[in-house]
Amino acid sequence: MKKLSQYRLSKDESAFVQGPLSRFKELVFTFKVQYNFIKAFRKMHFIGPCVTVFGSARFGPEMDHYQDAERIGAAMAKLGFTVMTGGGPGIMEAANKGAYEAGGYSVGCNIVLPVEQKPNPYLHKWIYIPYFFVRKVILVKYSFAFIVMPGGIGTLDELFEALTLIQTKIIAGFPVVIFDTEYHKNLCEHIDMMVQHESISPADLQLLFVTDSVPDLVAHIENHAIKKFGLRKIQYKPKWWFGERSR
Repeated sequence: MKKLSQYRLSKDESAFVQGPLSRFKELVFTFKVQYNFIKAFRKMHFIGPCVTVFGSARFGPEMDHYQDAERIGAAMAKLGFTVMTGGGPGIMEAANKGAYEAGGYSVGCNIVLPVEQKPNPYLHKWIYIPYFFVRKVILVKYSFAFIVMPGGIGTLDELFEALTLIQTKIIAGFPVVIFDTEYHKNLCEHIDMMVQHESISPADLQLLFVTDSVPDLVAHIENHAIKKFGLRKIQYKPKWWFGERSR
């Protein structure tokens, strides 16, 4: 396995979105993207079904947000889910830790950044991904529920990415839970304001469940993911000629 120091922040993605490049450079970029998708698919093929937990990397173990995420990770593991996060510190570490110590399975999709890129110590499996959009696909692809903990801009990006995909029926109507009503009060008020201005439908509010209660969160995910979709552990058989292992 490569050492962390061998991974570097990719400048390809930044260059790609700044306008047209030469045809050759754009072709090379697409091959790099394809390679990273295939690498991630191979790594994550046997891990599901997952719950993805989003949240800030900046909250430490002494904070309530961290402790809440730890309890939630443990609860999801006890429901039989693999807990997936961005693989870093803070809320991500807490959710992974909860699952790991509860005897569940814990995975991380680490983005390569100048800071906050080291994988937390509570991961059974992780992968480094140099492109944000590839990472976002992987965080969504294997998950049947999304839990949004207190976080920053990246957390909001991931929240609205999931909601957009559900609203447009690109993915099924998986439960999206926003945890901590006080922290997200202004966000929820803004979403209500969008309904009032008819920029979203009142029915879109049904895509969200907002709570401060871990038992209520568990019950919601049990009803709207496990029972609704009849979830069970995915049993794909590894192909030895692909060099695959189940975990």
